[in-house]
Amino acid sequence: MEKYIHFFESLSIWVGRAFGWCILVLTLSVTYEVFVRYVLNAPTVWVFDMMVQMYGGLFLMAGPYALAQDAHVRGDVLYRLFPVRVQAWIDLTLYILFFFPGMLALFYFGYEIASDSWRYKEVSWNSPARIQIYYFKSLIPLAGALLILQGISECMRCILCIREGSWLNRHEDVRETEENLVRKKEEEEREKGILKNK
Repeated sequence: MEKYIHFFESLSIWVGRAFGWCILVLTLSVTYEVFVRYVLNAPTVWVFDMMVQMYGGLFLMAGPYALAQDAHVRGDVLYRLFPVRVQAWIDLTLYILFFFPGMLALFYFGYEIASDSWRYKEVSWNSPARIQIYYFKSLIPLAGALLILQGISECMRCILCIREGSWLNRHEDVRETEENLVRKKEEEEREKGILKNK
């Protein structure tokens, strides 16, 4: 079971990292648009549509990544006080009752939206550039499928926790600067304590 968990988690992390490059494209395109609009007085007709699609793609593909990193917002005022087996039962129940129905709906209706868009080669109505958006709409069912796979991984993680009484470690990825600083300070204090004891 662990190899499937790590495979789905690795897939979600890889996709999230790949789509993370959309931030660079967004930054460069906004900078370009601001320059040509306000310095050269020659605004583009395509940058707005591209920015919407880049942000949308980033947002959709960040969902599985955030789930794999356990980074979604959680109201855990009471949850964190429970034993880990109770936490796993709560998570498993909530995944089955709420997560999977929502993600199946995202996949099913996203597939309908994407297939309609491909059928009539939908273009953007936001600008005169008439940029094709059927490629972008294909990301909706893809995000739903990836979230379902990661959700299955999370359910397997819950089952393992119920059986063994501890959470399986996640793949490490980037951390917030504050987290790294706290971790570094804790390590320094531990080293000072060890040196004092010697």
